[in-house]
Amino acid sequence: MARFLLVFAASIALAASAEAQAGTWQIDPNHTAAQFSVRHLGVSTVRGAFTKVSGSAQHDPADPSKDTLEATIDANSVDTRVEMRDNDLRSPRFFDVQKYPTITFHSKQAKVVGPGKLQLTGDLTIHGVTKQVVLDVDGPSAPIKDPMGKGQRMGASATTKVNRQDFGVSTLSGAIGDEITITIDVELIQPQK
Repeated sequence: MARFLLVFAASIALAASAEAQAGTWQIDPNHTAAQFSVRHLGVSTVRGAFTKVSGSAQHDPADPSKDTLEATIDANSVDTRVEMRDNDLRSPRFFDVQKYPTITFHSKQAKVVGPGKLQLTGDLTIHGVTKQVVLDVDGPSAPIKDPMGKGQRMGASATTKVNRQDFGVSTLSGAIGDEITITIDVELIQPQK
């Protein structure tokens, strides 16, 4: 009987823990970044980041195939550590941030592909053009209690490759590679209830 009560109590504790972890998580913009890399003249790789990312995710630890992600990137926050290049990227020659101020991702399907591995299929919109992409996700990590007492935190890293021509960004084709690798390192917070 004592063993049954111990197992029963442990089951309730695990269920309560899963319940606390399930639900809506907010992207922590201070601990999240979207990076990209592209070949330059076929001889080197240029890397950059978008420093302003916001959004939310739904996470169900009992069934990660129900997970979703909504992310919005401020295209004006592009940072390649070269001001002249960043201004060019913001111009109508590339991202045209005055006309298309955001880059968005809206997931439609999640698929578990291994322990701690997901594939999120969804719509990526860049430069006003929407294409379906697949993000390969490491995570999400096991949630931890926020040390500042603000709820729980977890993280994930997602990558994909796109062809910039597909999104109508074709300036300097040949000098700048068409294949862009995108990586999103995201930290999520679930506020304390």
